[in-house]
Amino acid sequence: MEAGLLALVGATFLLAGFVKGVIGLGLPSISLALLTATLGLQPAIALMLVPSLATNLLQGLTGGHLRGVLRRIWPFLLCATATIWFGAMALTRIDPAVLSGLLGLLLVAYAAVGLGRLQITLSAKLEPFAGIVFGTTNGLLSGMTGSFTVPGVLYLQASGLERDQLIQAMGLLFSLSTLGLAVALGGQNLLRADLGALSAAALLPALLGMELGRRLRHRLSEAVFRRVFLLALLGLGLYLAGRNLL
Repeated sequence: MEAGLLALVGATFLLAGFVKGVIGLGLPSISLALLTATLGLQPAIALMLVPSLATNLLQGLTGGHLRGVLRRIWPFLLCATATIWFGAMALTRIDPAVLSGLLGLLLVAYAAVGLGRLQITLSAKLEPFAGIVFGTTNGLLSGMTGSFTVPGVLYLQASGLERDQLIQAMGLLFSLSTLGLAVALGGQNLLRADLGALSAAALLPALLGMELGRRLRHRLSEAVFRRVFLLALLGLGLYLAGRNLL
């Protein structure tokens, strides 16, 4: 069982890292979906922490736009991080099957938005208020499911950030959310030492996968690969939602 668990975790983060290496995102979503389907939601969230933080922290801190991005979206980031604690309370109070089903629905929504290329635009007047609303919602859902993407990424895309700013903003969101989630899991006594050690060990296959993805990026069609990624995420989301809610 221990050898099988190591193989499962290693293969999952190798694949998730490869996806991130090719298209620049997807490691938390892929790893969370696959591990929730096989191990359950709470272990999946804990195992994701170290690889997610390490692979997104550099993305959030580099790029040359840190000060400008923080000045613009700090209310959103603050709300998205602070409210994770309250969302994580659900992990010990709500049936894990219900939360796993909710994760499935969030993955379906994320994939559907990407496949449909849905775009919304926020005016400068609405942006600060929307940041508080979207950030609070994102934080609560992150604490309940471990998913950082919905509706946070949609808000960042709607804010009209330039491509490099958007990539850095997503890195900041994912890094701060991972830190907030680690604190919240520790406060709920859900961050076991064995899962923490395994999460740290999962960093190596995640980095190897990212490097492999980067090397093969120029040989693959990013548009086609992104579509395959979203379709796979849609299928995993439908599976999690159907298995746990129906």
